[in-house]
Amino acid sequence: MGLIKSCRGFHPELGKDCYVAENATLVGDVIAGDECSFWFNSVVRGDVNSIRLGNRVNIQDGAVLHCTYEKTKCILGDYVSVGHNAIVHGCEIQDNVVVGMGAIVMDRAVVQSNVFIAAGAVVLEGAVLESGYLYAGIPAKKIKPLDERHIKGEIERIGKNYVKYSSWFK
Repeated sequence: MGLIKSCRGFHPELGKDCYVAENATLVGDVIAGDECSFWFNSVVRGDVNSIRLGNRVNIQDGAVLHCTYEKTKCILGDYVSVGHNAIVHGCEIQDNVVVGMGAIVMDRAVVQSNVFIAAGAVVLEGAVLESGYLYAGIPAKKIKPLDERHIKGEIERIGKNYVKYSSWFK
């Protein structure tokens, strides 16, 4: 079990059957749903504001979730995959979203359901990413619509795979 630390009177709360790698860090006002996974060197820092995660969220190796003090919260829906070394900061990400490796999602951004954010993309502060599209680039721009093959075959597949992968370590 990783470092799970209280801060300012808040202690992270995990749903059923979650996995926390030995060197993952969860701090403060963090509430996660069922079957979430927090991978090696990931950091979920609810010290300055709250972080809420739905069910079957995976925070992959080296990813960071944080907020801005007294201004922004971090809210992730169900089946959200936050890729390796991504940064998710003070934003809302709805259901069935992939945040690609090394991507950055800034304060007050809203990522609607069924979105794929490409590796290395930067979602600017206050941006709204419309449901059903692939976004890429710096700043992130709408690239193409996602069809059912992308939504079921990629976004949902990745989320389900991480539930399976976590079972190997429990």
